[in-house]
Amino acid sequence: MVAPLVLSPAALHAAPPSPPAAIIAADTGRPAAGARRFVLAGKAPAGSIAVAAGRHYADGYGFEDGGPTLFSVAATPGNYRVTVTVGRRDAPTRSTIKAESRRLMLDDATVPAGHSITRSFIVNVRDAALTPPPLNAPGGTHVLLKPREQGSFGWDDRLTLELLGDAPSAILVEPVAVPTMFLLGDSTVTDQQAEPAASWGQMLPVFFKPDIAVANHAESGETLKSFMSELRFAKVLESVKPGDVALIQFGHNDQKAQWPQTYAAADTTYRDYLRAWIAEFRRRGVTPILVTSPERRMWTGARIRATLGDYAAAAKAVAAAEGVAVIDLNAASVAFYEALGPARAPLAFNDGGKDATHHDNYGAWVLARAVAQGLAALPVGAHLRDDIGRFDPARPPDPATFRLAPSGKRDATRPDGN
Repeated sequence: MVAPLVLSPAALHAAPPSPPAAIIAADTGRPAAGARRFVLAGKAPAGSIAVAAGRHYADGYGFEDGGPTLFSVAATPGNYRVTVTVGRRDAPTRSTIKAESRRLMLDDATVPAGHSITRSFIVNVRDAALTPPPLNAPGGTHVLLKPREQGSFGWDDRLTLELLGDAPSAILVEPVAVPTMFLLGDSTVTDQQAEPAASWGQMLPVFFKPDIAVANHAESGETLKSFMSELRFAKVLESVKPGDVALIQFGHNDQKAQWPQTYAAADTTYRDYLRAWIAEFRRRGVTPILVTSPERRMWTGARIRATLGDYAAAAKAVAAAEGVAVIDLNAASVAFYEALGPARAPLAFNDGGKDATHHDNYGAWVLARAVAQGLAALPVGAHLRDDIGRFDPARPPDPATFRLAPSGKRDATRPDGN
């Protein structure tokens, strides 16, 4: 696990780096265009908005259902830099912040009493709308969302922050133009919406500097074919711009021959779809990166039994033939599970280990860290945080010492559960 953000005395008193111009403007009472600064504790300076405790969402800002942890701001689709101020005069603080559907943004920022710090991260906001196609042209006007996605924090008109532990005293939200990393995949990548489930895609943002967005379009049950038929691929293609990156991981559901409408054989159609996707991204100036699917936790003695080997091999073969990078998360997951062994590997999985496919916070964090390690050798690795160091999935952190603040229960009126 990346060490919690604990400030040393030297760091607390060192001169901070120059903040972006928009932050300077907001902090001096002259908000830059599009910037909004919310004060949750203390006196609100000119140009800022004071937020009363428990203020229910209205007029473009407030807490979901009046609660103390889910703070939302009205936002149109795009990328936003969020800068939070954490710390109190009278007591030490510990803060964890997640965005939208539990995307990890700030992990355990610990500040001594009498001090405060600012930290920034990028949040991607989207909705399900598509540009209407021309008359008589095929297509649609909205992504075909599943019932569980309807009204979720990941597909609405707000930027939502989950404030765990000690809440920040101030939050600055400003639209920014930064590269975006799009994630396309299935349930092992998606933003799992409720504890104890988690996936590597929603852990990935915490490893990046605040100069790139992670837009997780993965969804449970998806295949290369269904991702297209539900217009999710169309949404991504409509959203990308030159200089963006696309991580593509499918296989868990594509291999299901019992799903005849979406089955894609590893040695034929699966490869063909990957080639087509690569071509679509390249013609838009986007860098595609393939990711092999993490294995299921199936054992033969002390070794993991391959259930996705044909698909991992197919992805690597396509990557080699097309000259694109590939991150072998399949191999990394095997090394991870085998390092824990049959008795402890369930500690990385959902539902107390009863689920052999989907992960909990610990397992998702380790896989995300393995993905980040794979990205470090690529140009996009320049966006990774400087303090994360190297990582070997065969030497994972001890699950007994892993800590990540769990998300609270989501309200039934905003169906964000499993």
